[in-house]
Amino acid sequence: MQPPDLIATARRLVGQGRKGQPRQADLKRALSTAYYAMFHAMCRNCADCLVGKSSANRSLAAWTQAYRASEHGFAKKQCKNVSVMIKFPSEIQNFANKFMELQEKRHRADYNPIHKLSRSEALTEINTAEILIKKLHSSPIKDKKAFAVWTIMKQRAA
Repeated sequence: MQPPDLIATARRLVGQGRKGQPRQADLKRALSTAYYAMFHAMCRNCADCLVGKSSANRSLAAWTQAYRASEHGFAKKQCKNVSVMIKFPSEIQNFANKFMELQEKRHRADYNPIHKLSRSEALTEINTAEILIKKLHSSPIKDKKAFAVWTIMKQRAA
């Protein structure tokens, strides 16, 4: 999954530039898709940083395993650890904070039948997700690698 493709799908679902209110199902699906764009950006960051970006210089099986190592709940728990997260640059801290927030909003959108969204709310989340994904990608490699390790590996006592 390519995060930019997911962002484009989310925008299509909200009907950006169209008249009339979109259906709640489309708005909720758009918000959920924005979250998944962030999640897949995190997955790709893990695989690219830990195994390599270039398909010529990496094992596809290892890259796929690193990509699939991300777990929604564990990643959220790790992003909540303020004592560690404050050591990351603001771009990664902001990504982590929005990841947690958008995961909670996705749960409301997906599982709360009476929850309502507006087009502007959904667009705000989509735009913010897109910006933060770009900032994650442009962060220094040492910080992206550390974030990758932090979000997929359990810390063990010495």
